Amino acid sequence: MISTLLAGSGLSASAGLNAYLPLLILAFADRITSVVELEQPYNLISSNWGIIILLLILPIELIPDKIPRIDQYNDLLHSAIRPAAGAFAFMAYASQSTHLFTVAAMIFGLVIAGGVHWMKLRARPRISARTGGMGNPFVSMLEDGIAIVLALVATFLPYGIIIVLPLAGWFLMRTYRRMSSGESHIMALTGQPPVKSA
Repeated sequence: MISTLLAGSGLSASAGLNAYLPLLILAFADRITSVVELEQPYNLISSNWGIIILLLILPIELIPDKIPRIDQYNDLLHSAIRPAAGAFAFMAYASQSTHLFTVAAMIFGLVIAGGVHWMKLRARPRISARTGGMGNPFVSMLEDGIAIVLALVATFLPYGIIIVLPLAGWFLMRTYRRMSSGESHIMALTGQPPVKSA
């Protein structure tokens, strides 16, 4: 049960940053490995059509998320999708275990993914304003990278989430703070020197 909670938490946190990457990783893990064995109806994502649909809709989030101003609309659009994806990912992984109720998995997934999404939603406008939009693609790529790492660790090494999730959260929050306050070296790209903290 502990490994299920850890894996579900990692997948949900990943979904809070990108709704489709953790679902795609979970789908491939179910399809081509024996590590994950999703039960019905969650194994629909690992069907041919499930994987094709995830691959088709993934760019809808990946590309706009890197464009200043448009990324804010993208985040608003995904305000319901990311928590729902987190809930689905948690429930899908928990479907392998009889020790965790589906409703509990859904609530955990919604809360975790929703919390991460809210953190991202609040930070992005400040970063965009402070860096003149130059910081958006860098932060987006960082978020994508963290989402992939969290999903992979959660899927294949659940106990690793104990270390990886807090580190990822700390690093992401630090990046948000530095970029929104002007301390990041990204500021040099906007023609402004980085603000040195006292």
